[in-house]
Amino acid sequence: MGHKASLLTLIAAFLVLGTIYASLTPPWQAPDEPAHYNYIAFLVREGRLPVLRMGDYPHSYLEEIKSRRFPPNMSIEPIRYEFHQPPLYYVLAAPIYAITGGSLLALRLFSVAIGAGVVAIAFLIARELFPEAPELALGTASFVAFVPMHTATSASVNNDSLAELIIGLFLLEMVRLFKRSWPEEALWKPSVFIALGFLTKTTAYITFALYLIFFGLSAWRCFPPGKRLRLLAFSLWPLLFSLPWFARNMAVYGLTDPFGLARHDSIVVGQPRTYQWLETMGASGLLKAFLLTSFRSFWGQFGWMAVPMDERVYGLLALACLFALWGLLHWLPQGWRALKDAQRLGLILLALSLSLTALSFLWYNLKFVQHQGRYLFPALTPLGLGFSLGLREGLKRKAIVTAGLILALGALALVVKGLITGDWNRFSLALVLAGTAFCVVKASIPEKWDKLIFALFFFGLAILSAFCPFVYIKPYLNP
Repeated sequence: MGHKASLLTLIAAFLVLGTIYASLTPPWQAPDEPAHYNYIAFLVREGRLPVLRMGDYPHSYLEEIKSRRFPPNMSIEPIRYEFHQPPLYYVLAAPIYAITGGSLLALRLFSVAIGAGVVAIAFLIARELFPEAPELALGTASFVAFVPMHTATSASVNNDSLAELIIGLFLLEMVRLFKRSWPEEALWKPSVFIALGFLTKTTAYITFALYLIFFGLSAWRCFPPGKRLRLLAFSLWPLLFSLPWFARNMAVYGLTDPFGLARHDSIVVGQPRTYQWLETMGASGLLKAFLLTSFRSFWGQFGWMAVPMDERVYGLLALACLFALWGLLHWLPQGWRALKDAQRLGLILLALSLSLTALSFLWYNLKFVQHQGRYLFPALTPLGLGFSLGLREGLKRKAIVTAGLILALGALALVVKGLITGDWNRFSLALVLAGTAFCVVKASIPEKWDKLIFALFFFGLAILSAFCPFVYIKPYLNP
């Protein structure tokens, strides 16, 4: 099967999975879905943009309706705390709402269609960076398509998928500019996606910072001093189309609140604050809760964080992540030197995109307790490419042998601990022993099987994603 055919098959599989999630997830059992839905409903009903006001976050009512699993006799109408969001996703969804009479399933399927675009763009970004390694592009797209929590999020009513699509289009355009050495006539193209990001979600605002950074580091040297500022100004003209949105916000929320975020922070009374958890749990307890919950909810913790997956699944995923990280570390010393300048710039761009997304996630958690790994999804393409590259390199003989030795030492340490303390963590020991056995077997078979083993991981991830609606979502979230 050719790689284009493989991508089409992958997108088709994502669309099928997304439709299953959209159909089997009970109404409103996705984070913030009622508030996003009410934004669309307001646009259709009132014909104007909503304003976020005090009372739009009814904390006690929200906790009750969540605990009762959104029974039909409790209205979602009071839940309006997303009314400060930029309007693009909701404007695009409004005709679907109007045509279908407000069908929740239709709106969810609209998000699924956008999510399919995210999968395709992830493939194209990796293909541009590593044209000689199409397996990395397929691995990256598979990662984006089949992380169960991402599939679930892509099948709910929210503006996340559109923000991810716009970020992906921006990154793709930037990578292409690097390969063409910043042609003057194309400098403005990334700014189109920056402007669209401004009108979609604050998570997409990192695109503006990324553009300025790389214009200063790379493009600045490509042009004579007399043209640099003029070309920078020319490249940013599409941002003018987003200015009316910020002017409107300053008129509504005040001159110091162009994003509406200060208004949002002031009305979410009752949402857990980080300083409260710090007082009760201490720094180490809070850090442990943050890391564990963020990891679990990145891969899959469904509903309003109410339904985690089996701990053994998280254990296997953690082992896979450590294995991919080990492979990536093995690749860096020689692999980085073998890259062309445009490839290096592209990878630095993706790394900075991931870093800025992670920093914004950490910053948000300094104020509110929001240990939700889905906030890292705007950087899912960089994560998927890093994971795929690490997995591919980790399967090579030198890396797999050293990984096996490390895992064997880890198993020995667990045995010694069990003998000394009597505290036997049987699953952790079994997991490490299984990882060691895998490394031994892999080191003893020819490298021609590497691509098959590489593909089998993503096939397993797809199977996990397919099981989740039937094993976790439908049984535990129905009212």
